[in-house]
Amino acid sequence: RKKCLLCNNVLMIVAASILGLSKISQSFEMILIGRFMCGVSLCVPLHHQYVGEISPRKLRGFANSTSSFFWSLGKAIGQISGQRELLGSRSLWPVLMASCGLPALVQLVALPFFPESPPYLLMHKGDQEGCKKAIRQLWGEGQHQAEIDDIMKEKATMKNTKILSVLELVKEPAFRWQLYMIVILTATIQLCGINAV
Repeated sequence: RKKCLLCNNVLMIVAASILGLSKISQSFEMILIGRFMCGVSLCVPLHHQYVGEISPRKLRGFANSTSSFFWSLGKAIGQISGQRELLGSRSLWPVLMASCGLPALVQLVALPFFPESPPYLLMHKGDQEGCKKAIRQLWGEGQHQAEIDDIMKEKATMKNTKILSVLELVKEPAFRWQLYMIVILTATIQLCGINAV
C-alpha cells in the first residue's frame, strides 16, 4: 500500500513538472500528457484503502470520508486560485497547472515515516510482529489484540474466498448490477464537467 502511494506520488510530481514546463516549451501536447498522467494516478482509491486500513475501527468511517472532503477542498482551492487576480493570469497559469505536484511532494516526504498498513502486513506478508509494531506506532501503546484478532478472522475468511480476475468479474452475473452502478457513478463524475472546471 505504502509503496504504491509513493510511486503514485512520483507519477504526480512528474505530471506536475510536465504541466509546469509546457509554457516554456510552448507545447500544448505536454499539457495533454500531464493531464493524462494525473488522470491515470490512483490517488483516491489508494487514499481510501491506506487510510481505512491504518485507522482504528471506531475512526474508520471518519477516516474514509476525508478523501471526499479533501477532494472537494482541492477543487474549491483550485477554483479560487484560478482567478485572474491570483494564479489564473497569462504569466502564472503554468504555476497553477503544476500546483498538483505540491501535495504529492508533501506526501512523498512524509509517507516514509508512516508504517505499512497492519492488515497488509498480517494478511499478505504474514508478519505478525510487524503488524503489532505498526499498530503500536499508529494507535499508541495499549491493548490491541481485538483488532489483531479481527484481522486474523478476515484473513481466514479470505482463504475461503475465490479471487476473481477482471474478466471473471465482468462475466459473473451476481456482480453485474454492482458493476453497472460503479461504472455509471465513475462515468458521471468524469463526464459531469467538474474536472474541466
